Amino acid sequence: MTEARIQAAYVDHVFILKLTGDVRLTLCATLDQQARALSELRDLKDVIIDLREVVNLDSTSLGFLAKIALAVKARIDRQPVVIASHPDVLRMFDVMGFRHYVSLSEVPPEQQEFHDLPVVDTDEAGLRERILDAHRTLMTLNERNKSEFQPLVDLLELQRFDADPPS
Repeated sequence: MTEARIQAAYVDHVFILKLTGDVRLTLCATLDQQARALSELRDLKDVIIDLREVVNLDSTSLGFLAKIALAVKARIDRQPVVIASHPDVLRMFDVMGFRHYVSLSEVPPEQQEFHDLPVVDTDEAGLRERILDAHRTLMTLNERNKSEFQPLVDLLELQRFDADPPS
């Protein structure tokens, strides 16, 4: 598999997030950090998520992309643009109900200079919380996702309770 990478550029009030390779839950803390940062940007006018070089996205990563789309929904005039061409990635976006929250395109943005985002490390409890958060976000997109991910969310909540019993 291709090593995963996350890069970003911010030009003329447009935030561009570029993901590459096999993007999995190990990068969820980095994606979470970007979602939080985007929700606080004051002069944001557009968001572009470039997935042309992604070969795989797991559901946790998809959840954080949904979180990014939802974080800027009320703040910018149009939906975030997701640029993707890989058939599996496009199919995932359809199945998960993303078309209501993002505009899909195959047209690349103008060439930008990106900088690599450092991978944010997290411990097991932090990773579990982020996986839980990502799947809860996916569940809000449509009923299919709700029924699909409810068992996983229930399991993660049970594991959280077992790992951190009440005092």
